[in-house]
Amino acid sequence: MVGLIGKKVGMTQIFNEAGELTPVTVISVEPNVVVSSKVEEVHGYNAIVLGAIEVKESKVTKVKAGQFKGNVTPRRHLVEVRDFEKECEVGDALGVELFEGLRYVDIIGTSKGKGFQGVMKRHNFKGGRATHGSKFHREGGSTGMAAWPSKVIKGTKMAGHMGGERKTIQNLSLVRVDAEKKILLVKGAVPGAKNSMVLVRKAKKKS
Repeated sequence: MVGLIGKKVGMTQIFNEAGELTPVTVISVEPNVVVSSKVEEVHGYNAIVLGAIEVKESKVTKVKAGQFKGNVTPRRHLVEVRDFEKECEVGDALGVELFEGLRYVDIIGTSKGKGFQGVMKRHNFKGGRATHGSKFHREGGSTGMAAWPSKVIKGTKMAGHMGGERKTIQNLSLVRVDAEKKILLVKGAVPGAKNSMVLVRKAKKKS
């Protein structure tokens, strides 16, 4: 597995050699530093911990500061990547060059928060008739039972908080890797708002 922490900058469009336009999302990837590593003999699995965006030591609590040892300065965002394919040591900096030659990636991020929403927007309910006098338009309808057990079954689709969840979008096309500008151009729906942090990794289901 290959993965890096990046920032979703926004969208743009590029043209290929045939003059065809492709809408893409720009992901800025500053060099990720290997903060620590885990080995199967000690931890039960192999992994490395990547850190992105340097932060002042005064901004880090003592508990978190214990993770940064040696010549590794504190980082704001940390992500653990299991079974990392590239040989690396603590303190190494990894850039977008890791994705050279890849065609597809998976991207993990936090979806946009949409606040408290009703059942029609949150779960695509049809709703009631729009005619005059129906008195049932956008409500969710009954949720419990009249007889025993008189309770709402766990998992019933109802109104509530929408968005702000961890989402993984798979098999997104990696259109271009620009090592000079430290950016990735990805075609497809990248989760999260502008300037939100995402994890870009090698696609598990496509190569």
